[in-house]
Amino acid sequence: MKKRLFVTGLGGFVGRHIKSRLDAADSAWQAMPVGTRYDLTDSRTLEGLWPQIPDAVIHLAGQTFVPEAFRDPARTLQINLLGTLNLLQALKARGFKGTFLYVSTGDVYGQVGDHQLPITELHPPAPRNPYAVSKLSAELLSLQWGMSEGWPVIVARPFNHIGPGQKDSFVIASAARQISRIKQGLQPPRLHVGDIDVTRDFLDVDDVICAYLALLEHGTPGQIYNICSGREQSIRSLIEYLGDLAQVDVQLIQDPERLRRAEQRRVCGSPAKLRQATGWTPETTTQQSLRSILADWEIRVQEE
Repeated sequence: MKKRLFVTGLGGFVGRHIKSRLDAADSAWQAMPVGTRYDLTDSRTLEGLWPQIPDAVIHLAGQTFVPEAFRDPARTLQINLLGTLNLLQALKARGFKGTFLYVSTGDVYGQVGDHQLPITELHPPAPRNPYAVSKLSAELLSLQWGMSEGWPVIVARPFNHIGPGQKDSFVIASAARQISRIKQGLQPPRLHVGDIDVTRDFLDVDDVICAYLALLEHGTPGQIYNICSGREQSIRSLIEYLGDLAQVDVQLIQDPERLRRAEQRRVCGSPAKLRQATGWTPETTTQQSLRSILADWEIRVQEE
């Protein structure tokens, strides 16, 4: 008998990959269908949402785009913090007592010095944008709820993740889309980028999902876990690899509109705590991820 798992944000990038994973015959979890549309910022739409009580919840849904958070911080807080509160209250009213996994972000750590890498969960959060503030606030709310209600609440802090289906507002997806357009003769061989001489800790989306499911089974309630590779890679090197895969020569042009405020030069997290608790290790190489991303964009560009 499969256990019932309710996932917010199933229509998003990670959510669609989770749904595919849960649809597999060997999954221990079954994604709970939602009969009606709901909006986490409108508590009335959450009433009567669950005909059956979930065994666990993964709370993925949120406003995740940093430039949008700077543009409209109030809306970002409304979705990410008050939306989480509405969800917790609705689950309580339904009699939920299962595991609640709150998906936060490694962005909550803010500016971290090179000498402090890799980042562990003991590093004090210091968010530098409204998105990270909203996620850290919702972390604290979720953990408080776990203490007050006696629920097993776990917080995941994923770092950068990539994979097919991601919006082109994210750097690797944007590069893959542009390279696909160049290869198909739809734009000149000039690739518009932001600051790509930075490093990030990238994971394939499928490995991130494996970590979420491992935490549901083996995570310690009340604890926070980084989800990352433990390896930093330059964005420039990944973009150049995409160009090599597509066999196109491109000129990289820095676009001022793609430059972000409060930019961290190097990012590398430590997955040691996650690995010790669950035995999780990433299985998808960056090269495999980039191949699948490029193949996905070649199809999507043809359909645009």
